[in-house]
Amino acid sequence: MKIKSDTKEKFHVVTVLEPVLAANMTEGLSGSLLFYLGEPVKNVILNLGNVDTIDEASATSLAQIQQKFYDAGCSLVFCNLKPGVEEFLDKKELLEIMNVTPTESEAWDIVQMEEIERELYGGEN
Repeated sequence: MKIKSDTKEKFHVVTVLEPVLAANMTEGLSGSLLFYLGEPVKNVILNLGNVDTIDEASATSLAQIQQKFYDAGCSLVFCNLKPGVEEFLDKKELLEIMNVTPTESEAWDIVQMEEIERELYGGEN
């Protein structure tokens, strides 16, 4: 699976460069994302702007990965979903449990807001 990673001060932006996100690719993506939980900067924004289609197994896996981030006191935010991908996630009732923003800039804001919340409420690991 082709991905691009860009590290910022408080988060990493991981961009999927493939048009299709299928179950056989999700394991590699999962490993790439969960790797960041062991890094000093643990928050991740997953830019799915290049993804035209996603299968149910991949979508479910992404929701589970997001939960692992939150269980670890970190953020995983999805952004730039194409309408077809967003509709698919909504139909599978995953969109409502995933942290999704329309743009990468809004995802940055969510990560920073969640960081502040963790600091205020003592939930930071």
